[in-house]
Amino acid sequence: MAGQQNSDILGSIDQLVEAEKQLRARIADGSADSDSARQELAALEVQLDQCWDLLRQRRARTEFGEDPGTARIRPADEVEGYES
Repeated sequence: MAGQQNSDILGSIDQLVEAEKQLRARIADGSADSDSARQELAALEVQLDQCWDLLRQRRARTEFGEDPGTARIRPADEVEGYES
């Protein structure tokens, strides 16, 4: 994903959001195994956070005249450790 364009990353975000919605619906209606579905949901949320972080990096680099292609996916523990 690191070598992608912003539009590619946004497409990945859209796909992950859709997968998250479907999984949440399956959890709500009881058609998904609760424990495994919640683990899958947590993994989707981490992937989403990584995508958003990558997109923010690319946009910041562009704004400051740097090469957005140098942005890299950060490890989950780094991305998940950010303070709002």
